[in-house]
Amino acid sequence: MNSRRAVLVTGANGEVGHGLIERLAEMGEKNIIALDVMELHDSLRPKVKAALIGDILDKDMLERIMSRFEIGSIYHLAALLSTRAEITPEAAHRVNVEGTINLLHLAVEQSRLVGDRVKFLFPSSIAIYGIPNLATKANLPPVGEEDFCNPTTMYGCNKLYCEHLGRYYSHHYRRLAATPEPYFVDFRSIRFPGLISAYTLPSGGTSDFAPEMIHAAAQGETYRCFVRPETRIPFMVMPDAIKALLQLASAPVERLTRHVYNVTSFNPSAEEVADIVRRDFPGAEITFEPDARRQSIVDTWPAQVSDEQARADWGWQPDYNLTDAFDQYLIPNIRERYI
Repeated sequence: MNSRRAVLVTGANGEVGHGLIERLAEMGEKNIIALDVMELHDSLRPKVKAALIGDILDKDMLERIMSRFEIGSIYHLAALLSTRAEITPEAAHRVNVEGTINLLHLAVEQSRLVGDRVKFLFPSSIAIYGIPNLATKANLPPVGEEDFCNPTTMYGCNKLYCEHLGRYYSHHYRRLAATPEPYFVDFRSIRFPGLISAYTLPSGGTSDFAPEMIHAAAQGETYRCFVRPETRIPFMVMPDAIKALLQLASAPVERLTRHVYNVTSFNPSAEEVADIVRRDFPGAEITFEPDARRQSIVDTWPAQVSDEQARADWGWQPDYNLTDAFDQYLIPNIRERYI
């Protein structure tokens, strides 16, 4: 890690941003620039060099950042997430696509200034997949990075397009310019499954039925699950998500065979999650009342993905399997929240 160059984290107040900044600080990173539309949480302020309030659609603001700091890497976490993106798809496109282009342009400009490629870490999503029907889904082996890339949501479309933008800015930017570009962007992306955090509340995302069950049970509330009991998608706990981002960021570029990698940890059905929650909260009341619209989205996502490329190229291995995720991380920490 080059301590002389700044690490820019957009969407710093989000659940991934919190965990990433905490971990970067633990690793000794002193030059973290946190950017969010809201004021940075008080607990993170001592861990960053600068806490900036701003919108990634504000090009003037981004130019001011570039004039103040020498940026060596960008973790672009800011986004309008899946549920809100379906309610306001045009706004989602502006934030998720135009905002990403603005950050990629900043990375290109910084690469010229520092004389080296700027690393650009981009969290993509399982939402980029679009499996046509349940019969196909039921018979699929773990899905690879190039399979079924036919998203059915605006969020998925945004993420898939930004993956392609990353490749473009890494290899083909201004390819017909009179003066060839000497530097490009070192774009690296992870397609995350459903992410579960013990420390932040679920925000109504399409994959949030698992954490919502635990939070409801810990508070003694009835939970009406919006997907069918047999619904199965891959998940990962937040510490493993942070680990994956940092591990990919530190991987030697010559080891990487692609720009976008799947990662995964475990893939229980909704019923299996409910059984674990009932085991640890014997009084938990969980019913299944599928919401047809949300169910139709989850049905297009694979039951499992293949992360063989990540394991081969940069040694990816999750720390938490299903048992450890619930027994060591989720249940005890969420239970403590409501004591």
